[in-house]
Amino acid sequence: MEVVNALGRRKSAVARIFVSEGTGKITVNKEDFTKYFPSGILQYKVKQPLNTLNVAEKYDIKVNLKGGG
Repeated sequence: MEVVNALGRRKSAVARIFVSEGTGKITVNKEDFTKYFPSGILQYKVKQPLNTLNVAEKYDIKVNLKGGG
């Protein structure tokens, strides 16, 4: 599978997401996502769609965020 990417914009914020086959690693601005989502509830909400489809350990997700508040 090649890398699939998407772009989202709202006001002055821009989010770029890249999904590729891998081991289930999620990074936000080159840091582990647990830095941006410190509570277990938020981490659960981030992983919930992947767990529902049983693909949480099959894809790596990289997110680049810029702007916003």
